[in-house]
Amino acid sequence: MKFGLQISSFTWPGGAAEIGPTFARVVRAADDAGFDSIWVMDHFFQIRAVGRPEEPMLEGMTALGFMAAHSGRARLGLMVGGIHYRQPAVWIKATTTLDVLSGGRAWFGIGAAWNQEESQALGFPFPSLGTRFEMLEDTLRFAHAMWSGERGSEEDLQGQHIRATRLMNSPQVLSRPRIPIMIGGGGERKTLRLVAQYGDACNVFGGPEKIHHKFEVLHGHCDDLGRPFEEIERSALQNVNIDAGGAGGAETPDQVTERFGELADAGAQHIVFSVRDVWQTDKLELLGRTVLPALRSL
Repeated sequence: MKFGLQISSFTWPGGAAEIGPTFARVVRAADDAGFDSIWVMDHFFQIRAVGRPEEPMLEGMTALGFMAAHSGRARLGLMVGGIHYRQPAVWIKATTTLDVLSGGRAWFGIGAAWNQEESQALGFPFPSLGTRFEMLEDTLRFAHAMWSGERGSEEDLQGQHIRATRLMNSPQVLSRPRIPIMIGGGGERKTLRLVAQYGDACNVFGGPEKIHHKFEVLHGHCDDLGRPFEEIERSALQNVNIDAGGAGGAETPDQVTERFGELADAGAQHIVFSVRDVWQTDKLELLGRTVLPALRSL
């Protein structure tokens, strides 16, 4: 199994002046604890599932560059990028830059997006869901072409919304065979089919029964497209509130291990932790000493 950390909140002690130093400590602690990946969200306002819109939120791609400078092992990515925030070539060039500067540690996390309120507040065009899926497929096709090291075929150059004339990418990525692509979301008709066609990983939410069902749907799309199901890494995002003794209603390391072991039985291969009060880096050290080794031994 693999393990990731999603940093979803920057509401930390000390206010804006301490976000940078605290963020650096969290990233270093996660890297040292043995997490395989570290992620941030791609939002401009805090999302309702985490906090109030007015709470601090960092721009995702800039944050990833900072994370690259404060880590040395874990892969880095957005969980996941909102497709309408950037043009396809900008997505690909920015992720290439992250991969080169991090020594080949980038993930390309991307999805159809959902936060209409945020987009309207800041003046982002927010196309219909169908159009956003078309934009997503354009970007996925361009990514495959630009990360192949070739100019791309005439078919690659013609998207549903973008017409390109030269899909050049220099410098080329360090990740081989290319930067892995994670497509976020569990939509059974469109999203998981795009995973089967273009992705290297999916990310779904829920408990063991729900994620097992989503993986079965993905398996069916793979069969339809002639894609080996085992080529796709199956990821699940989970909230974690951990304390060594279970104080304040938190889970103990043994309880987290048991819960996540059930996710592994359901087919999850890469569990991403969203840790409550992650600025308390002793929580990451505790996970690294207890839960991660125990789950890896299953």
